[in-house]
Amino acid sequence: MGKIRFSVSLSLDGYMAGPDQSEMNPLGIRGMELHTWLFDLEAWRATHGEPGGRIDASTPVVEELEKGFGAVVMGRNMFGPIRGEWGEASWRGWWGDSPPYHAPVFVLTHHGRETLQMEGGTTFHFVTDGAEAALGRASAAAGDDDILIAGGASVIRQYLDAGVIDEFWLSIVPLLLGSGVRPLDGLSTLPGLEVMDVVAAPDVTHLKYAIR
Repeated sequence: MGKIRFSVSLSLDGYMAGPDQSEMNPLGIRGMELHTWLFDLEAWRATHGEPGGRIDASTPVVEELEKGFGAVVMGRNMFGPIRGEWGEASWRGWWGDSPPYHAPVFVLTHHGRETLQMEGGTTFHFVTDGAEAALGRASAAAGDDDILIAGGASVIRQYLDAGVIDEFWLSIVPLLLGSGVRPLDGLSTLPGLEVMDVVAAPDVTHLKYAIR
């Protein structure tokens, strides 16, 4: 098996999403501003089937993040805003018919659902028996490739607390949100943290850590 890793953009006060998240505003108030450094990059646009884009110091960071993973784990809130039973008109994710993952994605949920196969190689599997089971299925699917923990905050915390994360990128954006969702709140421990890389780029600073 490869590494288990995640990447998240954070405000200076540690939030990965602003307050009042909703279907119309999935990252909360001003939360989308955490990712403006990313949206115009050629490396990001290419994975979403969009032409053009710029190349800057963030480019090799994004290229590293978007290659080498064979499976993804995410929480239900990351997949969509639906709560409770899925219902007949089931939500199919935020990303349209061709999500950017191009790999099996294991969605942690309390409500079962049939596997959802999308265009471009992304298949969503809905796991009802917990984070450990989801990671086990992701490991089997990934083989020798990495496993990407896509979020949201509670899922990142669960795997950090379980001590299974190998490395992660924090992309720090010069923005104060004041409230919202913090992925590092409430952790019981985070031992053996080693700085692997620091990249200064326009509108963002990237910090890479390994957990030893």
